[in-house]
Amino acid sequence: MLDHLPNALTLFRIACVPVVAAFLSIDAPSARLAACALFAIAALTDWLDGYAARRLQRVSLLGRMLDPIADKLLVATVLLMLVAIGSIEGLALIAALAILLREILISGVREFLAGAGLPGLPVTMLAKWKTTVQLVAFGLLIIGDGVVPGLPLHDAGIVVLWAAAVITLVTGFEYLVGAIRQLASARQGSP
Repeated sequence: MLDHLPNALTLFRIACVPVVAAFLSIDAPSARLAACALFAIAALTDWLDGYAARRLQRVSLLGRMLDPIADKLLVATVLLMLVAIGSIEGLALIAALAILLREILISGVREFLAGAGLPGLPVTMLAKWKTTVQLVAFGLLIIGDGVVPGLPLHDAGIVVLWAAAVITLVTGFEYLVGAIRQLASARQGSP
């Protein structure tokens, strides 16, 4: 049973995505709390599935494929829903767009490198921080100002969203430089 735990956690994260979106589409504080709680659980499974895979020595090809897909689905869906319900608007749309575009771009770069037989891009510590900052921003924006009166959670979420966007751009640049170096090395090594 434990052999399948990492992939089960990843599949659970994917299953959470439409439910989080459904809760976010309901204009009620209780729905926002439910969306935030489920989002937090889904985000926690991102760490748990990797930990379980390493601890149980059950890193699988399916898990390697599904884990980044689950992450992108969760991030993209929450961003789009936060825009749709007006929690992200105005200039903050630029921060959201930077995050979304980087996720798509780096996924494409990783896929290209894998298709070219190159080792790929290892996850950096800064990229792990990027994910953490993004998740905090999304949590604050999901809750918003209406759930806990007197706390400017929405404004705090926008500030953290901008911080996440900056880190996102830095890590995206680092990954692109790493990919270019791998391609240059591969060209130098080929006849």
